[in-house]
Amino acid sequence: MKALVLAGGTGSRLRPITHTAAKQLVPVANKPVLFYGIESLVAAGVTDIGIIVGDTAAEIRAAVGDGGDFGAKVTYIPQHQPLGLAHAVLVARDYLADDDFVMYLGDNFIVGGINDLVRKFHDRRPDADILLTHVDDPRVFGVAELDESGRVVRLEEKPEKPASDLALVGVYLFTPAVHEAVRAISPSARGELEIVDAIQWLIDQGLVVRSTTISGYWKDTGNVTDMLEVNRSVLETVEPCQHGTVDAETEIIGRVRVERGAVVSQSRIVGPAVIGAGTTVRGSYVGPSTSVAENCVIDGSEIEYSIVLEGASIEGVGRIEASLIGRKVRVTRAGRAPRAHRFILGDHSKVRITP
Repeated sequence: MKALVLAGGTGSRLRPITHTAAKQLVPVANKPVLFYGIESLVAAGVTDIGIIVGDTAAEIRAAVGDGGDFGAKVTYIPQHQPLGLAHAVLVARDYLADDDFVMYLGDNFIVGGINDLVRKFHDRRPDADILLTHVDDPRVFGVAELDESGRVVRLEEKPEKPASDLALVGVYLFTPAVHEAVRAISPSARGELEIVDAIQWLIDQGLVVRSTTISGYWKDTGNVTDMLEVNRSVLETVEPCQHGTVDAETEIIGRVRVERGAVVSQSRIVGPAVIGAGTTVRGSYVGPSTSVAENCVIDGSEIEYSIVLEGASIEGVGRIEASLIGRKVRVTRAGRAPRAHRFILGDHSKVRITP
């Protein structure tokens, strides 16, 4: 079995961060989201991985390399325009050959991995197997309707009146039968070849499409709210350690990881939280569900439930919460302002904040 990982999207919902960075490389607990997906595939025994890349191909290649660090072999497949998930299968035809494959969206996060899904696929051998989860508002997802045996009978993309509350999660397993399906369908109203339409084509041809409903944690990290929530969830599993320098005037509470080369002084850190390598935290409060990347500076400030990317500095700021701070951003004190601030800041931004 091979894997097809989609890492070519533009990340419009994470702008301005994604104006200068691939959305799949935005870190969760100081590790890119894409890495969690690759690790899940390798853990499930899928080590031959093709990665669909677009405009951010160079950045993805630099981060992932040849896959050796993950125990995988990675092949890069260019998709010159993001014309849909089914189109990604089309452009990967030569790579996929006649092998079964897992298609995994590179900005999705699934707690617990996909081991059981891959095992069930091998055991049951349907023509396609999709991952589903119950959602509060299925109107914003692809929705599946199942029969009593769990076989998928109908799929619909973002329906006005959903037939169920079962939404498609960004993991799909296919036999080579899907290649005929993606060639048979036409572009949707938004001009894309939809994988939902390809799967529906399989159903209409009498082929077997089964599903697995997960009860665990799943998020599409394509927007800031979900990214922060995934960060919170992953930080809950962090093993506390202090590999950096923490002075006697600092109070550490709960699950806190201080990486090598980090220096924390006269501060209060309440976990779960991660302080990245080479980062300085001085006279500050870092609250729960916060990850601070490497080589940052947090000085005389307060931050909670946030993600701070590499090289950012926050100095003299009274309070920041529920924020995503980009690479090399500078946040400093200015005139008067409310006590709490909320930001989505692109890389290399400069912001002045009142005390």
